[in-house]
Amino acid sequence: MLVGALLDAFPEAWPLVADAVQAATQSEARATLEPWRDHALAGRRFEVVAVEAAHSHRRLGDIEAMLGRSALHKRVSERAVEIFRLLAEAEGRVHGIEPTQVTFHEVGALDSIADIVAAATLIEFLADAEFSIAPLPLGSGRVETAHGTLPVPAPAVVELLRGFVVHDDGIPGERVTPTAAAILRHLSPSAGIAPKGRLVGRGLGFGTRRLPGISNVVRVLVVEPVEVTTSDHWRTEQVTALSFEIDDQTPEDLAIALDRLRALDGVLDVLQIPVTMKKGRLAVQVQVLARPEAQSAVTAACFSETTTLGLRVALIERAVLPRRVIETGAPNDVRVKLATRPGGRRTAKTEADDVAARANRHARDAARKQAAAAALVSDRDDD
Repeated sequence: MLVGALLDAFPEAWPLVADAVQAATQSEARATLEPWRDHALAGRRFEVVAVEAAHSHRRLGDIEAMLGRSALHKRVSERAVEIFRLLAEAEGRVHGIEPTQVTFHEVGALDSIADIVAAATLIEFLADAEFSIAPLPLGSGRVETAHGTLPVPAPAVVELLRGFVVHDDGIPGERVTPTAAAILRHLSPSAGIAPKGRLVGRGLGFGTRRLPGISNVVRVLVVEPVEVTTSDHWRTEQVTALSFEIDDQTPEDLAIALDRLRALDGVLDVLQIPVTMKKGRLAVQVQVLARPEAQSAVTAACFSETTTLGLRVALIERAVLPRRVIETGAPNDVRVKLATRPGGRRTAKTEADDVAARANRHARDAARKQAAAAALVSDRDDD
């Protein structure tokens, strides 16, 4: 279904996929892509027809050797092997054996190998893209496998989807297969909807099953990032803002906590603001700005380092001036941050820690002025 959706969105990749399937299976499997529609929607359906008489039980080493002998592009082969390796590791944890000892049953068949190779081909075709994913349906009930009857989601799927956001939409049956879970683990998509951008395409990939009341499809949205740069030379970017209030943590302990938050990778700024809460209680509002990709780690740190029980999280846009840091060297040894303002004017600000050791306020002021002037001159010389 994922392959069908991506091919519906990027039909120009179909020849690459068809050739890759034939190369990986030595022409013993053939991929088809057909227009498809159900009671409500239209898209594509991707299928693989294999000449294999029965399911061949293969191990990871067998599949790795098989793909290594093929004429597949090296990166496609590596991606496909990595997907199988992730699946073998998950199965190994479930059954308490080494990944190399895992025998693939349904997933070892040629049609499943072709599915994974097709997905690897498209992922490589979209190598410069970033992926995000909505919450995944868990499903319920039981599924018949070579290991007998297993609960849904299957144990290997549970292993592979650790950390993903899931939900129960009330529809029973297997909703995410082990193959799909391994592909998603390889992709490592971010959670939630796509970031702000221009919607330029979509694709729908149909499955064989009929679901009650809804279409059985995977939908892909293609969003083109939009970077706004004005004639005055500032750029805009998205950051995550986390905010919360604290009224039951000592100032000394909170100061330590906020210093630790500031030291985290991806954190851009941490502010504390005095506020008055209900019943006239004095409190501190904490605001943290972070890179969107660091949101999960920063959220965990906020809960670990402070006494807050909840956070407000928002994706916001900020405007940023071009800046760079110049080290002035002896005799000042002061770092200076230079910014280019609208119209080309440049301003300089010295690093406070670098002048803190000066004897008095007059010495600090002199060091700031000398370092700023030296940095501006150095910047002009570089131009």
